[in-house]
Amino acid sequence: MKVGIIGASFARAAYLPALAHVEGADVVAIAANRMESARDAAGAFNIPHAYDDWRNMLASHRFDLVLISTPTDTHAPMTLAALDAGAHVLCEKPTAMDAGEAKAMLDKAEALGRLHMIDHELRFNPNRMRVAELITDGALGEIRHVNIANIGSSWADPAGRPLGDWWSLAEKGGGRLGANGSHQVDMLRWWLGPVAAVMGQALTMVPQRIDKRTGEAWTATADDVAYFTLQMQSGALAQVFMSGVAAHNMGNVTQVFGSKGTLLLDNETEKLMFARAGQSFEDITVEDPNARLPGLNKGIWNVSVVAALREMASAIRDGRRLAAGATFFDGLANQQVLDAVRLSTTARQWIDLPADRAFSN
Repeated sequence: MKVGIIGASFARAAYLPALAHVEGADVVAIAANRMESARDAAGAFNIPHAYDDWRNMLASHRFDLVLISTPTDTHAPMTLAALDAGAHVLCEKPTAMDAGEAKAMLDKAEALGRLHMIDHELRFNPNRMRVAELITDGALGEIRHVNIANIGSSWADPAGRPLGDWWSLAEKGGGRLGANGSHQVDMLRWWLGPVAAVMGQALTMVPQRIDKRTGEAWTATADDVAYFTLQMQSGALAQVFMSGVAAHNMGNVTQVFGSKGTLLLDNETEKLMFARAGQSFEDITVEDPNARLPGLNKGIWNVSVVAALREMASAIRDGRRLAAGATFFDGLANQQVLDAVRLSTTARQWIDLPADRAFSN
């Protein structure tokens, strides 16, 4: 399986260490915005070809799979070009700049018969898979509400982000809503089904920034605080609050409340706790065996990528649809939720969502 990668940073952290444990994966080329970055990654992982122009890379090789890990505003053009070049595509989250781009990506992939995945790798994390199983099996009864909080300090210091940081620029698709909110939306849809309506806000609390190297003042335009409530078609309510500008890191905590039980999941400890109604909590944490593989960087994001890439590679090899993971159908539905949060920010009201194609297909 000939693999091409666009974007070197996350590739070095996650994709390339994971691909060493994917049978038959042969990374032929990598492209980055700077040739130095591409060559450094290529040298570290014995990749024969490095490019500073992704279009040249696609034109120079025939790939079975292209992995895209770049700023959000580049996802759609890169994905469409890779699909046209004959490749199956795994694209990073958030899917695109808006639902229009996400739909174009989905429609082309389906028209050309290509496999497509959005890298919501936590669908392959054993603890979150256990949550999905318990919900599906009815162990929690009727799911009534879910609370998710992701509180950190990484964007709190006005000098903490460099000038031109794409994560801080709305025009590049940055912001907490896309960076973390897209993962939360995908998990909630996976666990609870389609979203019926959305209310929330995506806000820039610390817009005035300073480049600590040069002292130059600049303005952040992407959200550093985002929160939303999802009304699921099932009737469940899900509330998500995310901040990058708190004084302390409080981590990511997920609480699932059902009529027959409660689940608590803490990202910092990765402990999954379960209590049936009237009983005490017990530890039902599931270890990820891939965490013991050599060469992987620590953390659930880097480890979960192994199983995601193995599923993608297996589906390509077997000529079948994906049996697990988030597809571009999910990516479009996810993007519609993110778009609705932004619309709700200005409209200050609930936004009804269209039919969820991921479930209708």
